[in-house]
Amino acid sequence: MGMSATTEHYWLPADLEQFPEGDGCKYECIDGVLLVTPAPRMVHAAALAHLSVLIENGLRGHGPTPRVIVSTADLRPEPTTVVEPDLFVLRARATARTRLDDPACAVLIAEVLSPRTAKRDRGIKRMLYQRVGVPEYWIVDLDARLIERWTPSDARPEILRDRLDWKDPVSGAELVLDVERFFAEVWGDESPAD
Repeated sequence: MGMSATTEHYWLPADLEQFPEGDGCKYECIDGVLLVTPAPRMVHAAALAHLSVLIENGLRGHGPTPRVIVSTADLRPEPTTVVEPDLFVLRARATARTRLDDPACAVLIAEVLSPRTAKRDRGIKRMLYQRVGVPEYWIVDLDARLIERWTPSDARPEILRDRLDWKDPVSGAELVLDVERFFAEVWGDESPAD
């Protein structure tokens, strides 16, 4: 089960090096709070893989293609914070040398909701991403089959059930995502009527 440590220890990014690699857990800290998340369920991984392909294919051929990263890299938007978003899109022209401690490196962050992570994805992580100015933050709710879209100034999310339009603020590349079809394909439902 995902958890936040309740001890009085103030966790820093360097403290996370004490945890074993390859144990299937994700270790993050935000403002001194340790966040530990066990390996996700299979549908979570399927949703991430499918979303990354849709973003890459949707933006390809419209100028420099932004780099899409899936759950394998730490972002350090503040000195006391390290997070590992489920998916993030780096600014166009990002390379393997792009600094991930620059809050402006990501133009989009997406987290796929699970019962274990819902509270933190909608709470502490959302507030962090808004605070550091991530242009868009998507919460992909597999069970409700919707995407919550947040921007830095939002008090409430935009709820998307049918269609999501996104424009990369750097390259100008545009993505149109059929939300209903996305969830049907992730869950393996019959394809919705065209």
